[in-house]
Amino acid sequence: MEQQATYQSDGLSLDAESGRRAQSATWRDYLQLTKPGINASNLLTTFTGYWLAAFTFDYNLDLQKLLLTLLGTAFVIASGATLNNYYDRDLDAKMERTRHRALPSGRIRPRTALLFGLVLLAAGLIVLAVFANPLAAMLSLLAHIFYVLVYTPLKRVTSLNTVIGSISGAMPPMIGWAAVTNNVEMGAWVLFLILFLWQPPHFLALAMLKAEEYREGGIPMLPVVRGFTETKRQMFNYAAPLVPASILLMLYANLDLAYFVTVLLSSVGYLYILFKGFRAEDDLAWARQAFGYSLIYLTVFCLAVIVSAL
Repeated sequence: MEQQATYQSDGLSLDAESGRRAQSATWRDYLQLTKPGINASNLLTTFTGYWLAAFTFDYNLDLQKLLLTLLGTAFVIASGATLNNYYDRDLDAKMERTRHRALPSGRIRPRTALLFGLVLLAAGLIVLAVFANPLAAMLSLLAHIFYVLVYTPLKRVTSLNTVIGSISGAMPPMIGWAAVTNNVEMGAWVLFLILFLWQPPHFLALAMLKAEEYREGGIPMLPVVRGFTETKRQMFNYAAPLVPASILLMLYANLDLAYFVTVLLSSVGYLYILFKGFRAEDDLAWARQAFGYSLIYLTVFCLAVIVSAL
């Protein structure tokens, strides 16, 4: 009886402590749930799709509609990130890099995170449906479902999770495009293709850098289950079609010679860096370089589209 009383007392103490930690959550904790860095890069591609469609089809550039499209998309992406954090909280608790996040550390309760994610989703869909069009809202919902209900659980069971996740990550420029034309013309699909091809090399470079943490967490990322050599090969194979895909966009959108030269040089530069990986003496240093250049490549591509479309 004495041992049972002690156990119950300890349990109450732990519950109270958990409650205090949950109450100590700050606005920064909720912001981190939404993965603001990933959200920002997705909003850049959403803006690019909207901008390119508007100038390709000579639509008036409705700044209010553009801002509301970005806002609605941001809410939906933030929802996906929050629900991803909610689902992965047990995995995050196993890895040093993530165990101090608000959910695994107990500063935010799982039920609170779930509700927060669902509210963000509803808000985003309403904003897109009302102020853009139902097609843009439907595309954002499709990307959200694929990210939360397909990619997130599959991350635990297959090394193909990076490729599968690339489908939802390639949707934002289509959302921006559809917000303008209320359609998904061929230009939107080429933008989807470019973003789909860009993502595996980008995220696999990061997976190489975090391979030991993923191994510790039991997550079957490609560098963990197949090794660095196979990861490098797949990174190069996905990046190689970026050259023709980027040029193909010129057939379906209002882009000039400056765009052609910019994306050609940046794509070839990307392939050169990835090719160097096959002879790299320090795999992690090379992966860091490849990851950094992938961010530069995406930014340069979007800026080239935005400037050239004017």
